[in-house]
Amino acid sequence: MEEIRALKGTKDIFGEDMRKWLDIEEIIRNLCDDFGFNQIRTPIFEFTKLFKRGVGETTDIVNKEMYSFIDKGENDITLKPEGTAPVVRAYLEHAMHAETQPTKLYYISPTFRYEKPQAGRQRQFHQFGIEMFGSDSPTADAEVIAVASTLLKRLGIRKVELHINSLGGPECRKKYNETLKAFLHTKEEHLCELCRERMDKNPLRVLDCKNEKCQQELEGAPTVLDTLGEECRAHFEKLQELLTIMDIPFIVDSSIVRGLDYYTKTVFEFISNDIGAQGTVCGGGRYDKLVEEIGGKPTPAVGFGAGIERLLLVRDAENENVLKEASRDIFIGYRGEAAMMQAFKLVNQLRSVSISAESDHLQRSIKAQMKYANKINAKFSAIIGESELEEKSVQVKNMGTGEAVTVPFEQLTSVMKNILGKEL
Repeated sequence: MEEIRALKGTKDIFGEDMRKWLDIEEIIRNLCDDFGFNQIRTPIFEFTKLFKRGVGETTDIVNKEMYSFIDKGENDITLKPEGTAPVVRAYLEHAMHAETQPTKLYYISPTFRYEKPQAGRQRQFHQFGIEMFGSDSPTADAEVIAVASTLLKRLGIRKVELHINSLGGPECRKKYNETLKAFLHTKEEHLCELCRERMDKNPLRVLDCKNEKCQQELEGAPTVLDTLGEECRAHFEKLQELLTIMDIPFIVDSSIVRGLDYYTKTVFEFISNDIGAQGTVCGGGRYDKLVEEIGGKPTPAVGFGAGIERLLLVRDAENENVLKEASRDIFIGYRGEAAMMQAFKLVNQLRSVSISAESDHLQRSIKAQMKYANKINAKFSAIIGESELEEKSVQVKNMGTGEAVTVPFEQLTSVMKNILGKEL
């Protein structure tokens, strides 16, 4: 019979990797609590038109990478390729704008893009993102960047640089697009086919090309910072002042444009040199036109997205043994049927007060049970046999020091709670 394996670009997460995922998710949840962001979970699929309208029909995501299909109800739906557009849809659908503003949301979600799998990038990947609606102040931009900066610090990721830029508003963007188009047409014959396709439809996307030859040709290209209007320039300068006050170092980088159409004004990326060519660990910016584009009233918004796989990759590259070894508080072994019944009674009592207890399920010998206790890093162990059943007590052994103490069955829970410092 043919072996069935996971699809290319997908991964099973288990064992030590799962522990790392749970750890990073806990750090994210605590971080968002500290910053006052509430979690939102949106469906795994949406109407395709949401992403065409929100992400942009000229993007690679919409043109090449989305998992779209017609369902049994003849609906054109897509597995979500990014997290922002669904959150905007939920913000509008549930009238969150009627609540006290700003609305501050975060998500941890699987996302899907059909692209070439590589280190830190899969076809099913997972994003952590935050979105803040209702404020056009640069303080909102600064807070969003501070969330990302604090996350990286709490994960022990230090070898990253924050790059910031401003794309300006619609008028700045229009003026810059014309200037950039004129420059690109002077380089047209030297650019790749994809860049030639993009230069008139969405010239900013040309700047994001990963082709080295194209990047060489783009040296000396006009920058969007040269065309910022007075209001957009003041916004960008105030953001830099805020980041400086918050002790968040940054580099003004006019090449940062991000890959999605919805960005306006602030764009930023945290870039690592530890994961090769795919160096962006986290990226985002302001998208003041997206809520309106999806059907709402004009609403300022800012946010970012970070791939969990990529965060784990960078964290592992910078830090060894970031997690303590998995362990159990106590292993209770047994010899014989009656002892087995008593062992499982005690294990269940211990678990009921949040003490991690384990016993044997494979009818192993006592020697093999103790090997298993060592393998699962049990802090304490106990073996129940005939004499223990008669005396209704058991010797609890410290697996590190070898010290042992005799404890009556009915006192085992309270004794272990005291030893471990656990509370009900």
